[in-house]
Amino acid sequence: MSAVPVPYRVASARPETADSVSLELVAQDAPLPGFSPGQFAMVYAFGVGEVPISVSAIDGATVTFTVRSVGAVSAALGRLGPGSPVGLRGPFGTGWNLTGTADADVLVVAGGIGLAPLRPVVHRLLGPAGRLSVLVGTRTPADLLYPDEVAAWGGTARVEVTVDRPDREWSGSVGVVTALLDRVEPGPGTAALVCGPEVMMRRTADALLARGVPADRIQLSLERNMRCGTGHCGHCQLGPLLLCRDGPVVDCAVSRQLLSVREL
Repeated sequence: MSAVPVPYRVASARPETADSVSLELVAQDAPLPGFSPGQFAMVYAFGVGEVPISVSAIDGATVTFTVRSVGAVSAALGRLGPGSPVGLRGPFGTGWNLTGTADADVLVVAGGIGLAPLRPVVHRLLGPAGRLSVLVGTRTPADLLYPDEVAAWGGTARVEVTVDRPDREWSGSVGVVTALLDRVEPGPGTAALVCGPEVMMRRTADALLARGVPADRIQLSLERNMRCGTGHCGHCQLGPLLLCRDGPVVDCAVSRQLLSVREL
């Protein structure tokens, strides 16, 4: 883990949607220690600032971050092209706990940009014994990340996609992602990994609990205002947790009670 930015360069910049891009980064010198799915880095746009972004693909020392333009730093990152310099600090935080998932039914539930932190988990779980289901909710068909890849996952996993606002060509499901749960029938043996807007995660966790999935088998990737990444500044505090240190991945047995308190 590095407390100062390590120089990387953009190997490729792939537009994903109208406001998001995937940056494949390679180290200019010695790379950071290996990332685990679910962990994040503080990604530094030189001369602008840094933001926390979860890794969206891992290939040896090459790491990919899918960035949605929502502020000055992410917009600057989104404008970078191949060869551009980027600074990385990390890896930070907890990753997805895949212990005991080799022979289990695994359910991945993503909302919007929340598919990005879950993508490395899907890469890792495609193919082994057990049953993998991927449920994705997005605003419109044009906002779906990695559409060709998501379609390809359907060859070895159960994949369902729903949108809030369909276009004329959309023939799939319309509505919230929790409406797809009955299609995969989660139960006590299911391990669920969830990432997306906070309200979507709360409702998904409640729906999974109602279907008998134990709280300690449901993991959520939480988001707060991370500044330092090392647990010192306190900006990412959620009750007793500092999410850059104790998260972002937290099981529902802990996170559900915290998320139910609006002031937190």
